[in-house]
Amino acid sequence: MSITVIDYGSGNLKSAAKALETAANNININTKIVVTSDPKEIKQSDKIVLPGQGSFRDCYSSIKKIPGLNETLNEFVLEKKKPILGICVGMQLFAKTGYESQETKGFGWIDAEVRKINNMSKKLKLPHMGWNEIELKKDCFLFSNIKNKSHVYFIHSYEFMTKEKDCVIATTNYGNSIIVSIEKENIVGTQFHPEKSQKNGLIILENFLKWKI
Repeated sequence: MSITVIDYGSGNLKSAAKALETAANNININTKIVVTSDPKEIKQSDKIVLPGQGSFRDCYSSIKKIPGLNETLNEFVLEKKKPILGICVGMQLFAKTGYESQETKGFGWIDAEVRKINNMSKKLKLPHMGWNEIELKKDCFLFSNIKNKSHVYFIHSYEFMTKEKDCVIATTNYGNSIIVSIEKENIVGTQFHPEKSQKNGLIILENFLKWKI
């Protein structure tokens, strides 16, 4: 199996790739993991991981600057219906629109928008950083063998907001209920960082590697 971690100049690429290697070894899956932005490599992959750190606007602008990358990702996800895992801003980019810095269009794979976490009380620290527990909202392969109220690692100031409630599979509480994982057909994402979430994160990556559509 071939997994591509998309390299567009953003995200914890080495950490994500290393965690995927460890997850593959844990479940004895023969996996080739490539970090690249080359459309040819991506098209040949069985699954892709889209990481992301920084702002929604900067991340999507970086993707669009790489010749053929935006079109290749759309083809991979929408036409070929192959699995994709978005991490942090990588998941946020699945939305139609982000409002960080300025209004920016995303991939639009899910009817959603990305807005700053509500901190009207001024009691919350932003970014939301560190360990927090998640509440599982529905059964999903991605969280197989993960107990409800498990802890995972976050670092973000913006949240994914969608009216497509059927695609919400996990939330956390940070002032309000925040969506932290979604699933829609061949598309899955986590607002938290599996590669930084120790044992729980590795189990989630193992589940992604085992996922068959």
